[in-house]
Amino acid sequence: MDNEGSPSAQPTTEPLPIRRLEESLINRIAAGEIIHRPASALKELVENSLDAGATSIRVTVKDGGMKLLQIQDNGCGIRKADLRILAERFTTSKLSTFSDLSHIRTYGFRGEALASISHVAHLSVMTKTRSDSCAWKASYTDGALAPTKPGQSVDPKPCAGNDGTTITIEDLFYNTPTRLSALRSSSEEYSRILDVLTKYAIHNPKVAFVCKKAGSPSPDLTTPSASETPNTIRLLYGHSIAKDLVTVAVSSQDPAEDEASMDMDEPEDDPEAWRAEAHITNANYQGKKMIFLLFINHRLVESSRMKRAFEAVYNGILPKGAFPFVYLSLEIDPRSVDVNVHPTKREVHFLDEEVIIEKISDAFTNALTLQNHSRTFEYQTLLTGGVASAEPELSKERKGKEREVEDDEEREPSSTLSSGGLKKKVLSQHKVRTSLKDRTLDSMFPVANPAQLSKSSSQGNKDDIPVGTLRSRDVKESECFLTSVLTLRQLLVKGKHRHLTEILEKHTFVGIVDLPRSLSLIQHSTNLYLVNHGSLAEEMFYQLGLRQFGDFSRLKLEPSPPLRTLVEIAVDAEDSTKNSNLSRPQIVDRIVNILMTRREMLAEYFSLRISDAGLVESLPLLLRDYTPDLNNLPSFLMRLGPQVDWTSETECFDTFFRELAYFYRPGATVVPYSSSVLDDEKAQEKAERWQIQHVLFPAMRRYLSAPKSLLDRDVVQVASLPDLYKVFERC
Repeated sequence: MDNEGSPSAQPTTEPLPIRRLEESLINRIAAGEIIHRPASALKELVENSLDAGATSIRVTVKDGGMKLLQIQDNGCGIRKADLRILAERFTTSKLSTFSDLSHIRTYGFRGEALASISHVAHLSVMTKTRSDSCAWKASYTDGALAPTKPGQSVDPKPCAGNDGTTITIEDLFYNTPTRLSALRSSSEEYSRILDVLTKYAIHNPKVAFVCKKAGSPSPDLTTPSASETPNTIRLLYGHSIAKDLVTVAVSSQDPAEDEASMDMDEPEDDPEAWRAEAHITNANYQGKKMIFLLFINHRLVESSRMKRAFEAVYNGILPKGAFPFVYLSLEIDPRSVDVNVHPTKREVHFLDEEVIIEKISDAFTNALTLQNHSRTFEYQTLLTGGVASAEPELSKERKGKEREVEDDEEREPSSTLSSGGLKKKVLSQHKVRTSLKDRTLDSMFPVANPAQLSKSSSQGNKDDIPVGTLRSRDVKESECFLTSVLTLRQLLVKGKHRHLTEILEKHTFVGIVDLPRSLSLIQHSTNLYLVNHGSLAEEMFYQLGLRQFGDFSRLKLEPSPPLRTLVEIAVDAEDSTKNSNLSRPQIVDRIVNILMTRREMLAEYFSLRISDAGLVESLPLLLRDYTPDLNNLPSFLMRLGPQVDWTSETECFDTFFRELAYFYRPGATVVPYSSSVLDDEKAQEKAERWQIQHVLFPAMRRYLSAPKSLLDRDVVQVASLPDLYKVFERC
């Protein structure tokens, strides 16, 4: 039995014959070395565009570059006579002799990129030089010209086009299914394409880059031409990096000669001459991972040795887990660099690598040291949904160093009992203020609520609350069988944001920051939040309206003002009525008619009582301890006409309660109808502050089921005690 093919067979003593590989197999192997994924094909073609002197490069992508990858530039173009051998291997305009490698200053030089692409994709090229009268289009398969359509000749076809070259790659890896299946999702491949373009855009700020998905109306990456490197970094990486950038220039010259050396167009005629320019972040920036862009002689390369050296520079500056942004452009005499060590030119070798790295690292250290003498610390996270995360995790102890508790009064609240009965110390940055007796910002302005000082002798129904009295009672949910109201209540439960509601339930009021803008500070755990108390109160009053539907207490108005007079005041003050087709009397008549014809429903469901004579006798009272600003009553009544949807039951209740909540909202726009509402404006402001702190925020703790929509702009985390300790412990 012949066992030659089995693994256990004895090795043959006869040598196997050496055969010449087929040309198609050779080209497939070479293509696999050059083109790994769509991003690597893009890198090769972008480098060709830059070599052609392009000032504008547009990239169009479909399915992550696997279906379509198109690169259009306005460079010098390709001559028609060269299109015949354009996609053949080892055809290039960059080299003629081997000695040219020692002086190479272009990106490409081997002539393998287009050839490799043509063996694993459908490649077409449209190009026009400035001297051509028209553009020429050609298609390629396996390195040779191919007909654009079956039955046509393979010769380039004339067509309309702009100066420059457009290269289109379709169905990448269509004939290598193993390589195609090894690729990631189209979104991940597209992100790799954006990463490549971002890096080249940073290094080439004078070139305009655009990248978009096929069919998308707007690009995902765009940079202007004739820009500067810091501006491009700000545009592509954001303000958080750009504001903390430090520019470093270093060369092989003495430090005193560095500045003069950087002004030269080319390094001196010295194989050991070099110069570098870098943009690095200072100690204020702390990234989650290191961003390292390295260009050597304008070629995007990688260097693990450089990366480790620069990480070591920042180890003594940034806390553990924080990383910098580093962009470095290094120019070395071409005679000292070997660029021909990697098929994709990802790596290069150069002389005196250790010396150069050490000198650049020292320059980074000196620049960061000088920057730290005058550095500033900024802390504000204007992040949407910044409160939606879970409780902050305890930070790791910094190499055994803990801050000691110096005050005996602080020792008790900063300790907890461990399972063994011993007190376990809580670090200072994790102490939580829990006492409501602690002093707040508003405690420096002591005042009783002036609205509660006046006593009313009016007698009425037991549910009638004359303006000026203060009574406390839990707000209970009324019994209701209307499907529309039950649906609206279910929507509130469904839209509840659990963590935000917990923050409001357990918060500690710190103080009012800006009363006209309705901004206040609250604390929860070790985090500080800036909230729009007006928006929070408006949402709470809407929910209280639904909660008490059909069972409202009444806010009795004595004397009762006439409805028509109030609506007339509001309509006269409303600028939008000037552009209406109706006259102001007609608008007033229409609103009054709407409310008068529905006054029985308003009284039954909402306790908004309007007499037969058109007098507004009472309003719904949403919160016993809180009196809305009656200066806004004319506007409220006017808005009930056009803003409430009276045609549908569910929409009617929803829009009515929205308008009622807006009327109750503190700090809402006031429509003036009296020259003096309060004699003392300061007393009015103090009364409003008192109600916000002592009535609204306690009520929000009890009744507000916070929806996620409040995270969009009304609740913002502005400080976190553990994160502040990370910043200031380096001072």
